[in-house]
Amino acid sequence: MAGPSFETLLKKGTSLSEEQLQTLLRSTNPKGVSYNELLSQHTFSTPEEALAELCKHLNVDFIKDIPINDIAVDMVRGIPINYSKSQEVLPFKEEQDRVIVLTTNPINHKALEDLRVKFGKRVHPLATTSSRIQDAINRVYEKSTAALEGLDQIEGEEVNLDDPVIDLLDAGDDDAPVIKLVNTLLFRAVKEKASDIHVEPYERDMVVRFRIDGVLFDIFKPPKKLQNAITSRIKVMGNLNIAEKRLPQDGRIPLKLAGKDIDVRLSSVPTAFGERLVMRLQDRSNVVLELKQLGFSPDSLQKLDALLAKTYGIVLVTGPTGSGKSTTLYACLQKINQTDINIITVEDPVEQRIHGVGQIQVNSKIGLTFASGLRSILRQDPDVVMIGEIRDLETAEIAINASLTGHLVLSTIHTNDSAGAFPRLIDMGCEPFLIATSLMGVMAQRLVRVLCPHCKEPHEITDVELRSLELKREQTIGATPFKAVGCNHCNQKGYIGRSVIQELMLINDDIRTLIMQRADGATIKKEALRHGMTTFRDHGIQKVLQGVTTVEEVLTSTQMDL
Repeated sequence: MAGPSFETLLKKGTSLSEEQLQTLLRSTNPKGVSYNELLSQHTFSTPEEALAELCKHLNVDFIKDIPINDIAVDMVRGIPINYSKSQEVLPFKEEQDRVIVLTTNPINHKALEDLRVKFGKRVHPLATTSSRIQDAINRVYEKSTAALEGLDQIEGEEVNLDDPVIDLLDAGDDDAPVIKLVNTLLFRAVKEKASDIHVEPYERDMVVRFRIDGVLFDIFKPPKKLQNAITSRIKVMGNLNIAEKRLPQDGRIPLKLAGKDIDVRLSSVPTAFGERLVMRLQDRSNVVLELKQLGFSPDSLQKLDALLAKTYGIVLVTGPTGSGKSTTLYACLQKINQTDINIITVEDPVEQRIHGVGQIQVNSKIGLTFASGLRSILRQDPDVVMIGEIRDLETAEIAINASLTGHLVLSTIHTNDSAGAFPRLIDMGCEPFLIATSLMGVMAQRLVRVLCPHCKEPHEITDVELRSLELKREQTIGATPFKAVGCNHCNQKGYIGRSVIQELMLINDDIRTLIMQRADGATIKKEALRHGMTTFRDHGIQKVLQGVTTVEEVLTSTQMDL
């Protein structure tokens, strides 16, 4: 079976019109032979092969793979994307006396003349196929939404040109619809104070959801046909490989919106119906909060202040992802940050910058892990060390050794409650006697939503709720619980913001004995309760009776205590 003719391939792979193509094929080369005769001697299977052979006879350069990263964003400024796509031309490189332009039609003299006038230099065409140039146009114009402000310096810090900040307000009328759609998504997420954006593909549709105050809400359902375009756009913004759709990838998108610096951590995983994307938003412009603003009880604040006043030992903050552990650690650092104390952190990533604190960003690609970073900063004469997370035995052992040699160490670990930190460390391989010697306190925490002050209404706790909370009716006398209603101030959700509920376990001699005996978490927790520890449930009940949150929030957030 004969393959497609070179005419068919050229029509498919270029913007040559039928008239231009026939005129070109009838014309002759310098030796007097028609191009039709020259090209008909070959058999082609792809548009690339046909166009490459034509270019060879026309003495025009041909490029198969376009190096997108080599195309400067400034090259397309002032050139509408619709014009670039319809004419299939894209400025590629500007030299001293000429501009190299990608095109699928080397005899499109009108478009080439337009670009000659714009740049004020002669134009040198570089031919490629339609599919290649359309993909290049999309990706270059997506990059063109990035706005680099202050190329020399910003507040004395050099700008990393390899990590451009994307200004959502810099989008132009000529941006592709998908670009506008993704920008609108990000803008709305920031406006509604969402912590995460989920882009979830399914068999017949896709769903975009926001996590606001810890709860996921459906936002809208884009058409299934836009799935690949939306996914590719977000991956381009996060500097991920858009061709790799079989492996998980992680990236970062620095945004600027109305003067706010928003850091977006992007995660992509393959699913049965396409790539699932989750973006975590972090507002870098937020001021680090003080401990008393986070919602700790006065008793816990007093105990935590005593722990932070010590000069050595380990203080751990535990809880699931999104429970505010990093915010608590930053507030602790802010409290002890003084000119006579040297504080160094190892984080992944550095979520908020604190003046006077040396903050190191983990980079596993070059071997800068928590363990290697921690090993290095101990030579920096620190008084206080903060480790973003204890994930493995090596990091745990270095943290313990640092605490035993006169350093105050703050860190996080993933467990369900405060007592679970000890079995977790032992399971990693740490010696129980070292844990008992070095650990001073463990604080587990959760976040509960705070009632909207504009619409909350008084609520009498029912008998069922009392039984669920293990409360007696007389314990609620004099208290004013409220229920969520919903208004325009809170987008009909009934809640605005979140507050912490926590349990703080101080390590005493009895608990140390249990740790060295490798006791389970439940046994250790009973001993801590005997010494007066307040649980999640108890702290949550206090907030319900104070009118801060609702019974439903406490029951949901403290379900592990049941």
